[in-house]
Amino acid sequence: MRAIAIDGFGGSDELTLHDLEDPKVGPDSVLIRVRAAGVNPVDFKIREGRLEAAFPHRFPLVPGWDAAGTVEAVGPAVTDLTIGDEVYAYCRKTEISEGAYAELVSVPQTHVARKPERASMVAAAGVPLAALTAWQCVSEKLALRDGQTVLVTAAAGGVGHFAVQLARSLGAEVIGTASEVNHDFVRSLGADAVIDYGDGDVGAQVRDRHPDGVDAVVDLYGGAVLTDASGALRNGGQVVSIADPDPTGGAEDITGHYVFVRPDGAQLGELARLYDDGRLTTEVAEAFPLAGAAAAHDRLEEGHVRGKLVLEV
Repeated sequence: MRAIAIDGFGGSDELTLHDLEDPKVGPDSVLIRVRAAGVNPVDFKIREGRLEAAFPHRFPLVPGWDAAGTVEAVGPAVTDLTIGDEVYAYCRKTEISEGAYAELVSVPQTHVARKPERASMVAAAGVPLAALTAWQCVSEKLALRDGQTVLVTAAAGGVGHFAVQLARSLGAEVIGTASEVNHDFVRSLGADAVIDYGDGDVGAQVRDRHPDGVDAVVDLYGGAVLTDASGALRNGGQVVSIADPDPTGGAEDITGHYVFVRPDGAQLGELARLYDDGRLTTEVAEAFPLAGAAAAHDRLEEGHVRGKLVLEV
């Protein structure tokens, strides 16, 4: 099969086309013929070797944790999918080696779901990692409900634009942070208000609208962004972060949660239903050919991408 792989850690120039053996299909695995692969910040972190302490790595290493395509084969223990089914998957495994930047990827059946019928392959490939992250933040950890108010940082980005939509689907009032050029976009996702993070203290800006503070904050950056956003929380509020394992900073009057997204095919199924109900959509900023993976990484590392970048395989 053709794949984009690296033979060692380094810059985007390490991403080159390889001819590799097809992945093996274990008894509980699904072999997907990849039509499109999502590009995420974790991909360039893997390329640079920044996850080496957390996962075993094997070269040549094919990056990519998001895939959409059709089922090519299934293991003998797989009973709910069959050859030809259109699926999408969060392809993270215990070892980083055989990822989604390839014509074929083998994934545990528990990581796979039928893709949304409304979504193209390109749009579906942008969903798994980012939307699962958003789901596990707003639905699981924060358990947002009707009438609550949540602040979503980086609301125009990959995780952020899904978090806005999912929080809205749960009935929450949503305030997003974004640069001015993305304000209309974030409102189109269902945000009730948008704050320009370049205009100073975000917490103070939120309290101009909600003097008692908001119920929850979704933090996607950590550091100064987390500190700034946490100033918007009411006493007894909640903050969830994907960047800081201790998002409360020791504060005793708020509850903190940390999310390192996990694969979950059942949740991908729920996200597909939301997508087909018209309550979720993917913003694809740009689609690159498979051979353009290096350009996609360069574009992502520049920052300020609206929504998602995707490779068409």
